[in-house]
Amino acid sequence: MGSYILKRLVSAIPVLLGITVIVFAIMALIPGDPATAILGSYATPENVEKLNRDLGLDKPAVQRYFIWLFNMVQGDFGRSFSLNRPVLDEVLDRFGATLVLAGTSFVLCSLIGVAAGVVSAARQYGFADKAITFVVLLGISIPSFFLGMMMILIFAVQLRWFPASGMWPIYGDRNLLVLLDHLLMPALALAVVATGVVARLSRSAMLEVLRQDYIRTARAKGVPERGVIWRHALRAAMVSIIPVLGIQAGFVLSGAVYIEMVFQWPGVGRMLVDAILKRDILLVQGGVVFVAACYVLFNIVVDVAQSLLDPRIKT
Repeated sequence: MGSYILKRLVSAIPVLLGITVIVFAIMALIPGDPATAILGSYATPENVEKLNRDLGLDKPAVQRYFIWLFNMVQGDFGRSFSLNRPVLDEVLDRFGATLVLAGTSFVLCSLIGVAAGVVSAARQYGFADKAITFVVLLGISIPSFFLGMMMILIFAVQLRWFPASGMWPIYGDRNLLVLLDHLLMPALALAVVATGVVARLSRSAMLEVLRQDYIRTARAKGVPERGVIWRHALRAAMVSIIPVLGIQAGFVLSGAVYIEMVFQWPGVGRMLVDAILKRDILLVQGGVVFVAACYVLFNIVVDVAQSLLDPRIKT
């Protein structure tokens, strides 16, 4: 197992290097002069030249990339000019809020999606199967940001059941119940599409397992149907379900960007949008690379979990 984990970690290095190249290239190809956008009305030729020199933007793109990469490997992601603080400190401060939102959404889509897929497969062509399929297709068809706005309109503005935005109230206590009150709507809006995908693929995986000979043997031996479904079939189906969960983790993490904007959640996604509008290049690059590294690391964890369920994957 140790060699397998090491092999997966080594294989992640080219992926991360490719991400840094893509992110740097996209930011370098954005039209306009960053120094001019930063200075605004103070963008005289002398000020623009001085700022470009201070930011290192007067150097060739290839040289700038390797300087940035070398510093980042050492833990120096640069300094945000708009916030006047180290990029890594700002990303870490914001990542906690994103982790709460994305983590809650991922847990919801995993539990609800797998449970819905199992019930749908166990009751194939029955009322439960048709009802779950209808709800799943409806959820997949609705964009998360639109669902979030509708939830704000109905449950926050009209019914006043939940707060419309933010992670904490401006005044008052900051405890777990208050956090859950603010978290429920954005987490549900972010989890809906992923839940539908997990449910559909869980149903397919369960149906394939339920047709296997050892399942028929277990039923013939008198094993209760609940035990056949939840103990034997689900365990075998998880080998196919776990990679889907890994993919949906990336969807949830990336989808948090627009959900954070809709609900004004103070996470990395909202930080990146603000940084792009301000042309804060180092903050954008550092934030994207950090989030991408977290996703790659999570996929390694998923691969390890899958190999524990099915040792043949290691070979």
